[in-house]
Amino acid sequence: MDRLLRRLLDHFICRGSISFTTADGATFRCGDGTGVPVAVRFLTREAERRILTNPELALGEIYMDGSFVVEQGSIADFLAIIMSQPAALPDWAKPQWCLRYLIRRLRQLNIRARARRNVAHHYDLDGRLYALFLDADRQYSCAYFETQGSTLDDAQLAKKRHLAAKLLITPNHRVLDIGCGWGGLGLYLAEMTAAEITGVTLSAEQLQVANTRAAEQNLSASARFLLQDYRDVPGSFDRIVSVGMFEHVGVAFYDTFFRRCAELLDENGVMVLHSIARSEGPDATNPWIAKYIFPGGYIPALSEVLPAIERAGLLVCDIEILRLHYAETLKAWRERFMARREEAVQLYDARFARMWEFYLAVSELAFRQQNMMNVQIQLARRQGVVPMTRDYIHREEARLRTRERRSSPTLRMAGE
Repeated sequence: MDRLLRRLLDHFICRGSISFTTADGATFRCGDGTGVPVAVRFLTREAERRILTNPELALGEIYMDGSFVVEQGSIADFLAIIMSQPAALPDWAKPQWCLRYLIRRLRQLNIRARARRNVAHHYDLDGRLYALFLDADRQYSCAYFETQGSTLDDAQLAKKRHLAAKLLITPNHRVLDIGCGWGGLGLYLAEMTAAEITGVTLSAEQLQVANTRAAEQNLSASARFLLQDYRDVPGSFDRIVSVGMFEHVGVAFYDTFFRRCAELLDENGVMVLHSIARSEGPDATNPWIAKYIFPGGYIPALSEVLPAIERAGLLVCDIEILRLHYAETLKAWRERFMARREEAVQLYDARFARMWEFYLAVSELAFRQQNMMNVQIQLARRQGVVPMTRDYIHREEARLRTRERRSSPTLRMAGE
């Protein structure tokens, strides 16, 4: 097995420098010798076998289980080399990818009950876990780094401000936040724009926190949060925003999502969708991510999203690509998590901490080394609703900055 493992890894790894030690004690080096060297070890022959049979799933699993260890460098250093190779996948992983691609619609069949289970799997974890690495407002999506020296908290505030500017909200506008998380964006919009906010989530944990925060900030009259599927929201709204939720819709439900948004959006309404996307074509979800982190999740290509928008009768007013912003966000999350890693071990166990470390590292490298990006798509039902040039965004951001300075101090989570 050692000989086969060495031959396949040596064929795949053309860049960087990785030293492998097998379970039998044999050592070999792969790559061209450039960069900072990394050394890893397989502790069991079973770990080696799993890498040979299903590498995309097995790598995260054997790291979680402790049968694959990094002896020099970190798992992020190892992944940085692996994910920078000319080939996105090793040759022996391609048959599994083809199968996953063929059945991806079944894996993403997010009917209501299944969608709620999928959300609970990730978002109903102990809230103290997210406090280890998120910003003070608990924004669990791509931040917007206006300057190179921006802190995570500054960048997350800038993200909310940027979205608010694109939404063109005026007082008393009815705003729907689809996938409202812990309520941070909705509360910001309620406070800064005097709009009436309805936020919906499928996470009971997030719902409780969001409504508690609204009460503590005396915003319950203007910001309400509901445990509700986007398909079941009634009424009409002047503005719709959705941040970090579309990745959970599933490719089979894109038409359903945008048609429902078109039905909910007023004739003069504006919508902004903020989502992870692929800069290349359609793909299949990484099997480790699908099994352990985001079951039912899928990151779309724009070629899959735009036709669904067109079929729903919505007009695309603006598309902004945020290329490395999520890489920087995930880097900040990973560094914060690693600084408090032992607290995660205490909350769960060492295996869970390794799982989360791998998740944050592999996600960061996907944005930094591969074809992932973030996109903000501004939509309307008719022409003329959005100004002809983008100057209004900067003017509205400047106005919101002034309001922020006059308003309450940095937002806190409920009970903090």
